[in-house]
Amino acid sequence: MEKINMENSKMKKNPIDLNKIVKTLLPHKKIFYCTLPTVAILTYLLVCCIPRYYTCSVVLAPESNDNSSLGSFSSSLASLGLGSLGKLGNNDAISPELYPDLLSSNDFVVKMFPIKVTSKDGKINTNYYEYLNKFQKSSWWKKIITHVKEFIKPTPVTNFHGTEKVNIFSMSKKQQDIAALIKKNIDCEIDQKTYAITIKVKDQDPVICATIADSTRKYLQDFITDYRTNKAKNDYAYYNRLCEKAKREYENARRKYAYSSDANIDASLTSIRSKIDDLENEMQLKYNIYSSMNTQKQAALAKIQENTPAFTTLQSATVPIKPAGPKRVLLSLAMTMVVFVIMSVYFLRKNIC
Repeated sequence: MEKINMENSKMKKNPIDLNKIVKTLLPHKKIFYCTLPTVAILTYLLVCCIPRYYTCSVVLAPESNDNSSLGSFSSSLASLGLGSLGKLGNNDAISPELYPDLLSSNDFVVKMFPIKVTSKDGKINTNYYEYLNKFQKSSWWKKIITHVKEFIKPTPVTNFHGTEKVNIFSMSKKQQDIAALIKKNIDCEIDQKTYAITIKVKDQDPVICATIADSTRKYLQDFITDYRTNKAKNDYAYYNRLCEKAKREYENARRKYAYSSDANIDASLTSIRSKIDDLENEMQLKYNIYSSMNTQKQAALAKIQENTPAFTTLQSATVPIKPAGPKRVLLSLAMTMVVFVIMSVYFLRKNIC
């Protein structure tokens, strides 16, 4: 207790003297007047060399009227290896952190290559791969670094333009670079409280930014829907083939029965009547098979609709008006404040020492 009281008394005896600090820094005001504006201007000019970018967000949520529908959607995502929406109808829960894995896979990225994009001013009208390959702006120092790298180790020239089929197993260096850039520009987040899927896209052009955000949303919905209904679609195709085959056999049996009945309409022989009865029984059997297959086909069709997950778009893709960054003024002010603090500490320590 005595030590604490002694320390408190020392602090009271030696409080921070702002007047002394000001008097210490005041003789160096000319240096501050020259240095701080210079730092602010240089920082602003450097930040101006960095291209501005825009961001666009799309928010999706599974549309459901009961827990079973939401559970169905949750299980479909879990089957994709993307995780699970909590414990809603799915016992095999997977970590929610795995949701973005689909949008960061090469299978997804290569599907973005041929998407048609058009810039806001209309001067750029090409596919997404060519846009990222030829029309991206960069700072002057990044251009120098790129040219030096190309001079040291040139990138092999390819005839790929974004519309051709991509061999994911053996991608070229340029394809891998563009794929890495797409992965960097597209982000996916899952809200564990609301279960909303948020897709964020960053790009240098506002219209292209919104276009890619909407294309990503559509791809995600289509992929989950196709995967969730894949088995039901296969069942439907299978029963549809059996139904068509059963229909053909039934029609053949019906024609045989009708032809035999018409040809022997006045026949009284037991053998002929027995043959006609056999044809009628065979026709009825074929009809029963055809009817059963048709019922199975309709059930599979209903299963497709039942397994199709519904989505609600909470926030659609819209063309951003203002750029998201870089914040030129804020960065300039922040750098100026850092330099001011460093200079102040330097002069104070110099006078103290």
